[in-house]
Amino acid sequence: MLRNHATVWDNCLQTIRRSVNLQSFRTWFEPIKPVRLENNALTIQVPNKFFYEWLEEHYVSLLKTTIRNELGDKGRLEYQILMSNGRKKAKEAMKKNDSYAPGMIDIQNVKNPFVIPGIKKLKIDPQLNSSYTFDTYIEGDCNRLARSAGLAIAKKPGTTSFNPLVIFGDVGLGKTHLAQAIGNEVVTKFPDKSVLYVSSEEFTNQIIQSIKNNAVNDFVNFYQLIDVLIVDDIQFLANKQKTQEIFFHIFNQIHQSGRQIILTSDRPPKDLDGMEERLISRFKWGLSADLQIPDLETRMAILESKMNREGVEIPADVLEFICYNIKNNIRELEGVLVSLIAQSSLNRREIDMGLAKEVIKNFVTQLNKEITVEFIQNLVAEHFEVGVDKLQGKTRKRQVVIARQLSMYLAKNLTDKSLKAIGETFGGRDHSTVIYSCKTVQDLMETDLILKDTVSELEKKIRMSLNDK
Repeated sequence: MLRNHATVWDNCLQTIRRSVNLQSFRTWFEPIKPVRLENNALTIQVPNKFFYEWLEEHYVSLLKTTIRNELGDKGRLEYQILMSNGRKKAKEAMKKNDSYAPGMIDIQNVKNPFVIPGIKKLKIDPQLNSSYTFDTYIEGDCNRLARSAGLAIAKKPGTTSFNPLVIFGDVGLGKTHLAQAIGNEVVTKFPDKSVLYVSSEEFTNQIIQSIKNNAVNDFVNFYQLIDVLIVDDIQFLANKQKTQEIFFHIFNQIHQSGRQIILTSDRPPKDLDGMEERLISRFKWGLSADLQIPDLETRMAILESKMNREGVEIPADVLEFICYNIKNNIRELEGVLVSLIAQSSLNRREIDMGLAKEVIKNFVTQLNKEITVEFIQNLVAEHFEVGVDKLQGKTRKRQVVIARQLSMYLAKNLTDKSLKAIGETFGGRDHSTVIYSCKTVQDLMETDLILKDTVSELEKKIRMSLNDK
């Protein structure tokens, strides 16, 4: 049967999808485009060099195996790194007609819009929060691409292919933290470089004032001195024609000079309604990296990091309770911790589950109901079509053993019960049996994708069933 490059790659994707989690698949494999198939070599196109290097570092074995399964032992994979021609064309067009091009700038006479009139300040204040650093920005699957790109930029600002870097995601997922972390790292590594963070709202207000004072050229000249420009919440420039026009020329000059631009947004560039097409096209020149909702483990790591910085200790069950109930907003997660510490200090109460439940009610409309071992047993027994009494009994039938081990694994991960307490609910088994069962399931999940999917499905059913009650 005659196969083309698209068919071969589609077949590869089917295999890859079963071997990686959904978020990794969407981030690293969906953007790939098959280009051609010649002499058992499949050529695929990747967005940039960083993308290629990441695939080679983290997924080379998976890709090699998948390609050989499709094309035989002589099958191989070749890469084509996408190069943007639009960048050169844009620069040439700008040189021909740029009403805001400053020519030679008299640095000593450039007016700083961040300085109060009458107060002379030569050095540009970066306007950064010193607590927003890479050390306090916890890495997870939800932000790995954006964080890695940010670190690469901080090492060589303006010289990577991530220019501009557009960081996008929902409210409270750490866009501002990451953008400012890049700025703080550049300030530390390159003291001679000028870094500036500005919100789009403040940027717009400065333009309004410069127009009132007939000082637009001074305003543009100032921004063209910046080596690393960070503009937060770029979506708020929508439908502001004059602001967009001025920002367009600032963007062009900074980018043409080989300096760095970092933008944050609540949506990807293609979805920025009310934004000029010429701006959107420039936002796409570099890398657009999204921040996803962090998983439970990442949320717990974020909270533990915050706890260490605050110098407080919180019981493990309380920590997990908070992270289980606050899922979509890191800012809220940290807010719960601050409120918990305040309530404990002011009311001289110990931080326990009772206090946590009182505090968290101010952040969520309905708490997730408690998961019990008995509930897990019933749901797993129903899924495997065995009786609950079988899970608690001594039968060694394979179907029952798997169901029993899965129940113990889920009970350990989804409840706050001790290993001894879990074992008691399974016919009086000891904690070592629970440990063995959990390790068996964990090991099997690494090689048995069907079992892994079953565990994920059961976890989802457990949470959804409780929320429906």
